[in-house]
Amino acid sequence: MTRPLPRPAACLLSAAALLSLAACTPTLDWRVLRPEGTSAELLFPCRPKSQHRQVVLAGRPTTMVLYACDAGDRTWGLIEADVVDPTRVGPALQALRQAAAANLGAALPPLGPLAVPGATPNDAGGTARLSGRRPDGQAVQMRLALFAHGTQVFQATVLGAHLAGDAEDGYFAAIRLDG
Repeated sequence: MTRPLPRPAACLLSAAALLSLAACTPTLDWRVLRPEGTSAELLFPCRPKSQHRQVVLAGRPTTMVLYACDAGDRTWGLIEADVVDPTRVGPALQALRQAAAANLGAALPPLGPLAVPGATPNDAGGTARLSGRRPDGQAVQMRLALFAHGTQVFQATVLGAHLAGDAEDGYFAAIRLDG
């Protein structure tokens, strides 16, 4: 014969069951993104929207495509631009890093190593972490990866109040370039 649990124990067990169900609810709904006109493939944790912008990148007008979405209290993004001229790839990657730091009011971060399958080697590519402030003054952190394929330059980012998770690691580890 089984005895019913005492009321406090039953409440704790119910709370634990509810928490485990909440943990199974996917905050991050991973999907593959293959930006048109590129050889890139990424896993995004949400459905990104795209915007095309004409910007000056490394001193020349360039069409930049931004893919971004919000999930899990973070903004996930990818910037892609074709700089056309191979001599502009390094300066464009440097300009993207400088712009990221300036947007957050952060110091220019040093670059760490980055291994993206299929990427064209470039000394201006790598990973970085930044800490700064949003325009409203709230503290924010950013992880970014800068890489290239031929004359296409890319910046993958995750932005949030606090970054320290496996999701960010998985996002950057899944980046690849084919062809």
